[in-house]
Formats: sequence, C-alpha cells, structure tokens
Amino acid sequence: MFTLIELDEVIGIPPRDFSKPLREAAIERLRSLYEGTVIEDVGYVVMIIDVEVEPIGFLIPRDGSIYHKARAKLLVFSPRIQEVAEGEIVEITEFGAFIRIGPMDALLHISQVMDDYLSYDERHSILLGKKTGKKLEVGDDVRFRIVAVSISPGTTGKISVTTRQPYLGKIEWIKETLEQMKAKTVAEGR
Repeated sequence: MFTLIELDEVIGIPPRDFSKPLREAAIERLRSLYEGTVIEDVGYVVMIIDVEVEPIGFLIPRDGSIYHKARAKLLVFSPRIQEVAEGEIVEITEFGAFIRIGPMDALLHISQVMDDYLSYDERHSILLGKKTGKKLEVGDDVRFRIVAVSISPGTTGKISVTTRQPYLGKIEWIKETLEQMKAKTVAEGR
C-alpha cells in the first residue's frame, strides 16, 4: 500500500531561493510539485523523503532559474486490488461506511459489510445487522479487501472495499469468530 520510489527530475531553483542551501531549496521545490498529487501508474505522493541534487546546474536563456538534475525519494500510497488491509471507520452514511486508509478514505458499501440486512441509525450514526445484532460505528477498526481502485491525476480518487469474506470485518467480530472456532475444536477433542 505504501512504497518508496525514486524519481529522476530536473528542477528549477528560482532566484529567490539562491541564498538557501541547494538541497533545502530542491526539497521545497519538489514538495510543491509532487506532494498531494497523483502520478499516473504510481499512486498518490504522500511526501518527499530525500533528494540528491547535482551541484552544477544549467541556465536557460531568458529564465532566471538554475536547473539541476535531482534524484528524489518519494513515499507513495498505491492501493492494489485484492490487497487486505486495516483501517478506522471515519464516517457512516445510509449507503455505507468510509474507512480511512492512508491519506484517503475508502467506501465500504452497505451491501459489502456482511451477510445480513443492515439498517442505518442516523441519530447514532450506526449500521446495525437485523439478525446478528452486529453494529458498525465511527471509530471501529475493520479489516477489509480492496475490490476497486480508481486513482488518476486531477481526481480525488475512489477506493471500494469489502468485508463480506472470511476473516474480514470489524476486528472484534473476527476475534469472536476465531474464539468460537477454537472452542468448537476443543469441544470436538481435536
């Protein structure tokens, strides 16, 4: 989900930054260019970790900036389909829950929560299972599988997840299921 990548870039240092150390000016410039943006086929750039800058730059006629070759290390958020992860529910709506994963929120649609009819309690911001009595609310930790990712330059991006598979769902539910399986195994004498 999070990866470190290296990127080769030519960056322009404007005259106002000539008094700063070259590395510091380069990091500032790269941060303004990349942090919070999406690089196609790579992912969402969370932050610039480090940069190595060639000390000798070059000039372009009628441009006051000095251009330097640089190699930057970037922390990138790139969720992948079928990846299993954990996150916290940050919002409940009538159509599902939003789960914070990294710098983005993923949608857990109401149809993908569990094999039970769910009702939405707007007053308490809860999704409640009719047969099971299980509930989801803001602040719950859940384990999920990513089923769809749409992150492209110029968009906020969308991530869809499911918890309707074994060993996925609210962490408390998973622990209860594992304890029930353990008790069943002990009762059967295995």
